[in-house]
Amino acid sequence: MTEFKTSHPIYIQMAERLADDILQGVYPTDGKVPGVREYAALLGVNVNTAVKAYETLALQGVIYNRRGLGYFVSPDACDIIKQQRRQEFMHEFLPDLFKRMKQLGVTLEMLEEAYQKEKDADSVK
Repeated sequence: MTEFKTSHPIYIQMAERLADDILQGVYPTDGKVPGVREYAALLGVNVNTAVKAYETLALQGVIYNRRGLGYFVSPDACDIIKQQRRQEFMHEFLPDLFKRMKQLGVTLEMLEEAYQKEKDADSVK
């Protein structure tokens, strides 16, 4: 059974997990995603919770329902997910980061240097 954070509703965490899988190519464009019941069983949650997660992704345009066949990945799914996450990053994460940087005396130059090191380490892998 999957462990969920208590800070966010389970259906949101499920939707984020499925979105992560879509971004990683586990489910390609126009590819079928697991059925609602299958996904609920996989994560050990109530089917209604999974339905809510799928409805959330469908409303966002990330997946679409083909009646009688199930849910599939929308052609623009990756772009939609990235755009939503960029907005979340810019409006929720960055203000806290900047506040913390100011408190600790971390400069943009220091951040740039750390970023470059991380980028270089990733290119070696």
